[in-house]
Amino acid sequence: MRQNPSFALTDTAELRRLIARNPWVTLVSHTDDGLVASHYAVLLDDERDDLTIVGHVGKPDDLIHGLGERELMVVVQGPHGYISPGWYGDVASVPTWNFVSAHLTGVPEILSPEENLRVLDRLVAHFEGGMPQPRLMWERPNDEDYVRRLERGTVGFRLTPSTVVAKRKLSQNKTDEVVETVIAELSGDAAWANPALAAEMVRARDARRPR
Repeated sequence: MRQNPSFALTDTAELRRLIARNPWVTLVSHTDDGLVASHYAVLLDDERDDLTIVGHVGKPDDLIHGLGERELMVVVQGPHGYISPGWYGDVASVPTWNFVSAHLTGVPEILSPEENLRVLDRLVAHFEGGMPQPRLMWERPNDEDYVRRLERGTVGFRLTPSTVVAKRKLSQNKTDEVVETVIAELSGDAAWANPALAAEMVRARDARRPR
């Protein structure tokens, strides 16, 4: 991802927030047969305060990616959406796309079966937490044999990125008036409304204001 200093996202706390709110990621590897990509959910490692993530892949994706043997890029995609030049006023302009995204690259560590079980348990608990009657991994009707059989069909990993490239392109290069117009358009109820992207623009705008 080409970087632009005006849009660079380097704050660890903001990057952790991005990952936590957007756990469905793309895993990309360069293999002897070319590029391969897969899609899985990840979580921040709860024993670290950096950008280390944990997750799993289903077999045989571990072999397809060469998991643990070569670099893996994890693409985190936050809110994004179309920005019309009509929102810029009567000036020469073209459409663009606002977005928040991060690329985390490194060689992942393969987890032991017990570590993988803990990560799988965390994943289920995390996403079931908002359900009216959560179905946790170790609860009935699941039994231990069933859970461990499922674990054997997956490979868990921990990735501490050696390279991080992140970008928050949210109209920072536009005037305050234009930014407010774009936020208003994205916050409305029209077909192009995008409240999540508008919220990210408000967050970026407020971060730039003197305190």
